[in-house]
Amino acid sequence: MKIVIAQVPPEGMSLIEDIPAETLDLATEIVKFRGPVRVKAAISRITNALTVDLDIAAELYCTCSRCVDGFEISLNKHVQLNYPLDKTFQTLDLDPDIRQEIILEYPHNPLCTDDCKGLCATCGKNLNDGPCACRTD
Repeated sequence: MKIVIAQVPPEGMSLIEDIPAETLDLATEIVKFRGPVRVKAAISRITNALTVDLDIAAELYCTCSRCVDGFEISLNKHVQLNYPLDKTFQTLDLDPDIRQEIILEYPHNPLCTDDCKGLCATCGKNLNDGPCACRTD
């Protein structure tokens, strides 16, 4: 999402953009995106500063860190960014900051459910589907 600073009127402006996750290089081994990242921006300008209120939304497909099953979660984040301006700035590219804010929201150890039982350490069976034959406890 790029903002041409000279085009920001005194009363501010709003932008909505769907950014492909591939463009932001967001996919990891445990987090994939089910579509574009929707970004809504409310932009205001005060003499030598630009304030951008962002609402970021996306649908993620994660791999559970215990049972390795896939599940979907929604990412919704609001953030306010402030940029000092000087005469040399003509365009502001928000993509690096949007990418960083999304990555900060990634789950560290994603779980399909809070009570996920994981996999049997011996045979690898998903214990959420029931007990395995090798377990004796």
